[in-house]
Amino acid sequence: MYYNHKTLIYLDGKFVNANEASTDLYSQTLHYGYGVFEGIRAYATEGGTKVFKVKEHYDRLKNSAEIINIPFDYEVQELVDATYELLERNNLTGAYVRPLVFCDPNMTLARPNNVSIMICAWEWGAYLGDKQLRLTVSSFCRPHPRSIKIEAKVCGHYVNSILATNEAKDKGFDEALLLDSDGYLAEGPGANLFFEKDGVLYTPQLGNILPGITRATVLELAEELGVEVKQGLYKPEVLASADSAFYCGTAAEVIGIESVDNTNFPKNWNDSLGKKLQEAYSQLVRNSEKTLSTAH
Repeated sequence: MYYNHKTLIYLDGKFVNANEASTDLYSQTLHYGYGVFEGIRAYATEGGTKVFKVKEHYDRLKNSAEIINIPFDYEVQELVDATYELLERNNLTGAYVRPLVFCDPNMTLARPNNVSIMICAWEWGAYLGDKQLRLTVSSFCRPHPRSIKIEAKVCGHYVNSILATNEAKDKGFDEALLLDSDGYLAEGPGANLFFEKDGVLYTPQLGNILPGITRATVLELAEELGVEVKQGLYKPEVLASADSAFYCGTAAEVIGIESVDNTNFPKNWNDSLGKKLQEAYSQLVRNSEKTLSTAH
């Protein structure tokens, strides 16, 4: 699904065959989840392939590494250029791009001396599909921000997401909705939450959630469309009385939510603010200035 015998990946400054690449089984990342990654999307546009907000993603990758004490000696522009070249070498025009910073062998809990970087890409549709989602409030909460660096996109953090997603699917739902450790609305396992009430858009404030790049983009689009947005702490009861809701993330893009624990939102999705933002987002990502022809 993700690669074949022709697929190339970028590994420590070189383009190598995915089938021939290897890593050390004593890696600190494999044993402890001590690594950072990103999810980035490339889109086919009339002007060529464009990678949406690629610099912002690599800036976040660098920040994630630095705040959890993983050495990061890569230049962002170098990684941007490598991403465009990787797509070109693999003949990909629309793709999901996964950079991963992983650590050298280290069985201690001290920071690593050396790290590697890998970038791979594959064709991938919308992660959560294109139908409205049926959610359930998870029994798992997001980790307390004093227990981890919640603003970093760290490999090990996603065990929490996997547990929540599998619990939801085992119960017959499409996806989970997580609260924070104080019982306030947080986010999905891999997406940020927005909901609409009386023409106003609401979203959980930063602090207990990942500061999503798609989330930031939705906030920008809402401002351009004249949509009022409020960020704050909201209990699940506030969401229960909302008119509509949606998730957003690089992998999921913008996807409507039909219900939470079998309680449907009353507003038709096609009449919602989420639908307007979904359309605006789709148009924006397919009309980026950065293309293969201008990448180098």
